[in-house]
Amino acid sequence: MLAWTIYISFIGAALVALVPAEKPGVARMTALTTALLGFLTTLVAIAQGQATAALQEVVNVSWISTLGARYHLAADGISVVLLLLTGIAAIAGVLFSWNIEKRVNQFFALYLTLIGGVYGVFLSFDLFLLFVFYEIAIIPKYFLIAIWGSTNKEYGAMKLALYSFIGSAMVMLGLIAAYVLAGGGTFDLTALVNHASFTPSFQRWAFPLVFIGFAILAGIWPFHTWAPTGHVAAPTAASMLLAGVVMKLGAYGALRVAMTMFPAGLAAWRNELALLAVIGIVYGAAVALIQQDFKFVIGYSSVSHMGFVLLGLMTLTQIGLSGAVLQMFSHGVIAGLLFAVVGRMVYDRTHTRELSSLEGMNLARALPFAAVTFVIAAVASMGLPGFSGFVAEVQILIGAWKVFPIFAVLVALGILVGVAYTLRALVRSFFGARDVHTSAFASFPAITAPERIGAIILLACTVAVGLYPKMLLDFIQPSLESPLMSALWKGVPQ
Repeated sequence: MLAWTIYISFIGAALVALVPAEKPGVARMTALTTALLGFLTTLVAIAQGQATAALQEVVNVSWISTLGARYHLAADGISVVLLLLTGIAAIAGVLFSWNIEKRVNQFFALYLTLIGGVYGVFLSFDLFLLFVFYEIAIIPKYFLIAIWGSTNKEYGAMKLALYSFIGSAMVMLGLIAAYVLAGGGTFDLTALVNHASFTPSFQRWAFPLVFIGFAILAGIWPFHTWAPTGHVAAPTAASMLLAGVVMKLGAYGALRVAMTMFPAGLAAWRNELALLAVIGIVYGAAVALIQQDFKFVIGYSSVSHMGFVLLGLMTLTQIGLSGAVLQMFSHGVIAGLLFAVVGRMVYDRTHTRELSSLEGMNLARALPFAAVTFVIAAVASMGLPGFSGFVAEVQILIGAWKVFPIFAVLVALGILVGVAYTLRALVRSFFGARDVHTSAFASFPAITAPERIGAIILLACTVAVGLYPKMLLDFIQPSLESPLMSALWKGVPQ
């Protein structure tokens, strides 16, 4: 059943593309229905026991026999968590794109194609198939930004595309080398992990090639600069997807492919990559602290929070790896909500993202729902108890303390700076007006019903996971015990 998340998205994209341009309402409803069906498919699969923590085969048939490539879809608990994230982000993104008027059918056709590609990556256990879906998920981003974006949109779209394709080329080179050395008979991930014997010398150069290639899309420092630029240029839904799920493709590929296939290379480069993760956390927070563009603040915040994911992966502890996967979900929801408030609720009404300009607009009174939503999202982003980010970051910090105690101390500095830039942006944007009687902005359009529903969905997710993280950890932690994943952390002092 999980395979239908892919098929539904692509069918929906085709149907939306066929909707006449003069019927934008039909395109919107078709896109929303498609996103809902994709999410409900995952929920039904969980309810029927088809999506569990253990690895479940979905489909495995011959595809390109001359290459040994198979149409092999499978899912474990890690995949299930990210499929849920994708469905939630897809629904919220459609709701926050309800105001799109320009070429609506084309916008949502590209949007749903991207979603289908993301579902495909999280389900693919054949590396050739995974790479195909990976590219399908990346290509629509260029057009979504270049056509519907703002603020140097051509530059932002091209920069994202170039960084993405450079990373993809690195990944493909490493995977082809592994395929050839394994005998050229299969691209199946489980077969390559369990049966291929790659020499330590090969793994020392193949691992960083594949890991960095994937991690570029996850915003790893110093290859992160595409992310804030792309976030700022993208339309709201594209920013939400870019931060919410597309960056997770990079982290997922680094974990699922590079780390499992090349454990000797991982051991050789582990400390250096952990250092890059810590630099990303502190650097992203420090740069966010001095930004004047509201969206750039959130963009660099994403770089900082994705650093937590990469650090959790490098701990090679069960608690750290579990925290990294949970942080993927948490950041996807919280970052999506922050971009929704800044890009849609605020910018589309005030036509400015400059904190100095927003400071005098009395937005807390003019847009009270946006203010309340951002306050809650900001608190969640800071990692306060009761929200998903707290559980994820605590696990990562515990894992880091066991392995990299100095790094854990430096990360604490990044967290403090994160509190500072979040409060600075919050106060200046919503509570900076000195004249509380200002009425010049009373003509702001009210927050719409789709925006309210989208915000409530995302808020509910971060609160639900924060109060009851077991609902996701019951999928994540047993998956780390599987033969495919446990080799990463067993043998490392816990």
